[in-house]
Amino acid sequence: MNQSGPSPTLETPAPEAETHLLDQAARGGGNGCIDILSPPPGTDPEDCLYVALHVEGAASVRRGGASTVLAPGDLLISATPYPAGLLQDSECRMVRFRVPCFYLGVRQGDVRRAGGLMARGNEGIGSLASQFLRTLATQPRAHRAGPGHHLALSASDIVAILVTELLDREDPEHPNGASELLSRIRVHIEQNLADPNLSPRSIARSQHISVRYLHKLFQQDGMTVGQWVRRRRLDACRRELGRPSRRQASVSAVAHRWGFVSHSHFSRAFRDAFGVSPREWQAYAARTEGHDPAS
Repeated sequence: MNQSGPSPTLETPAPEAETHLLDQAARGGGNGCIDILSPPPGTDPEDCLYVALHVEGAASVRRGGASTVLAPGDLLISATPYPAGLLQDSECRMVRFRVPCFYLGVRQGDVRRAGGLMARGNEGIGSLASQFLRTLATQPRAHRAGPGHHLALSASDIVAILVTELLDREDPEHPNGASELLSRIRVHIEQNLADPNLSPRSIARSQHISVRYLHKLFQQDGMTVGQWVRRRRLDACRRELGRPSRRQASVSAVAHRWGFVSHSHFSRAFRDAFGVSPREWQAYAARTEGHDPAS
């Protein structure tokens, strides 16, 4: 998947039109949220995260006894539509997005326990996420099919990366040295997810630590090594089965490619994690390709 920027086939509104569409989005009906993607059938529709894109006006967010002034383009991520600690003046406008945790590979409870997350819209992954979401918000509803659906998928992937990065920064459980080591371990796991021989022993050996210490690091993080590896593999399978270029691949082939030896074990683990079977998800993704699931 190309995440270098919005598809060149998208029609970019003129500045005046973009401002108008952002204004419409900021004053949207209902809870005022744009659904980036709809949850697949069988998943919990309430298991979502909310992303607020600051457009203009004065706003600040208070966390941990300190207030941070928001700039246009900054993002607030929370488990509710209206983040705790957010202060706005009457001229403030924000566009709010909702994305199912199914697509993010993160738990709603992790963001809630962190008290919400904030990302600057002019640096790092936050900048990329802000640009994608702004572009998504300025697509007229009638134009959100086709390339717009691909943009929504890419936006959810970027938000997933951003949320994971922000949660890692918020981790209060580990001293700096342990936190850096855990980050290196996770990078190693990501780079070797497709290796069926990936194991606690091989992971520990790659970092020159004992298996016991490896388990201790992950226990403090609330998840075993095996659970982390399995969840990242499941996320990889979910993404591949949901991509148009891979929809013809068999479920077994995708599972095997990402290190699952047993098809039945993979199917059970996928349903336990996401609430739908791999085949149900693949069929749903194929049906919604080229259509706006929120229309």
